[in-house]
Amino acid sequence: MSQRQSTLIALLVAVTFFMENLDATVIATALPEMARTFGVTAVDLNIGMSAYMLAIAAFIPISGWLADRLGSRLVFGGAIVLFTLSSLLCGMSSSLEGFVVARVLQGVSGAMMVPVGRLAVMRATEKKDLVRAISLITWPGLVAPVLGPPLGGFIVTHASWPWIFYLNLPLGVLALIATWVLIPRRNELNQRAFDFPGFVLLGVACTALLYGMEMLGQGRQSYWPGLLVTGTGLLSAGLAWAHMRRRAEPLMNVSVIGIRTFSVSLCGGSVFRIAISTLPFLLPLMFQLGFGLSAFDAGLLVLGVFAGNLAMKPFTGFVMKRWGFRTVLMGNGLIGVAAIAACALLDEQMGWPMILLILFIGGLSRSMQFTAFNTLGFADVPKPQMSHASTMFSMFFQLSMGLGVAIAALLLRGSMYLHGNEGQAHTSDFQLTFIWVALIALLALLDNRRLSAQAGEAVLQRKA
Repeated sequence: MSQRQSTLIALLVAVTFFMENLDATVIATALPEMARTFGVTAVDLNIGMSAYMLAIAAFIPISGWLADRLGSRLVFGGAIVLFTLSSLLCGMSSSLEGFVVARVLQGVSGAMMVPVGRLAVMRATEKKDLVRAISLITWPGLVAPVLGPPLGGFIVTHASWPWIFYLNLPLGVLALIATWVLIPRRNELNQRAFDFPGFVLLGVACTALLYGMEMLGQGRQSYWPGLLVTGTGLLSAGLAWAHMRRRAEPLMNVSVIGIRTFSVSLCGGSVFRIAISTLPFLLPLMFQLGFGLSAFDAGLLVLGVFAGNLAMKPFTGFVMKRWGFRTVLMGNGLIGVAAIAACALLDEQMGWPMILLILFIGGLSRSMQFTAFNTLGFADVPKPQMSHASTMFSMFFQLSMGLGVAIAALLLRGSMYLHGNEGQAHTSDFQLTFIWVALIALLALLDNRRLSAQAGEAVLQRKA
């Protein structure tokens, strides 16, 4: 396949990833308006965000099996159709119950788009072009959570909340046409039996972990139920791991984790993503609750992170080829830790230029680290194991992003408790939370030490 076609496929997948990631956060600023439509309180609508995230987490494990059995093009195209139709149902909803059902359907389709789209890119791209392709499909996970809340506020202010979902309709139609034109029909299908016990165990593990951590972040009244649900998730994860190691044809072949570059990207990368994904949640809250800024002004400041993400994109390939994965992940990781810790210095007296500079530097580091982890993960994975690796990577990615928000809420409540703030969070609470988050990011760097200086050479194509 030509480099041009593989680039176009990567761009197509990037657009669908953007749609999927955007819809996770875009309704945050529209909740009060939607609550009035449904005749409920804004807090009640949190179930719309949770149902979407939980559905994605529960159904990602089945995506690799479907892609192997039916082909990447059919599954990816079908996911786009379902996502588009469920977006239409979301916009047409007149009750909370109908909206939640539509959001679950959106989540199921999103679970298919994420790993199957990445798998299509892996199969269409040669190893030497992998850095460029992964760089293209990484940006939605960085940009969408940052753009979601301000974009949702803009749409609600100048139109109405259903247009948040109606915007997906033309994008979905164009993406479906591009899928049928660009992604080739392949006959490399695998008729392995469906591992139903593995699917149930993994689904329970993912949803229980996300929901349990979210409950822990809701306050002391949810502490013991949250621990019980989280414990159930951990137990299910352990049982799923043991089951898939024993089964001849498991839902996911866990032996792929024996590849060191994939293992580091999965383990250390997930811990780093947990730390990074707290920022789109904590920063807007701090700017509004601590600094007293409007939602619009808070959104403008957070765009400093977005600017850093975009500014780094043209240089990621050069930097990785020049210094290699291990040096980049360690050196840039330290910059990322420092940028998170620097958020603890932000206060009401600091001028906007300095705040934007700190967030911009953090955005630069965030973009580089995400791209490096995402590329390294597939550098040494052989083609027969690519669908298992893509499914496992997507599952851990979704879990780490969801856990980041839940852990951020838990840490913030812990900071409020230590400072004796039982009501609204103050700036000092956020500052302490950022210190804890920086320590989590620092912990992630320990796993990077397992990499050799030559790790990932297959995709870097560096000259000796």
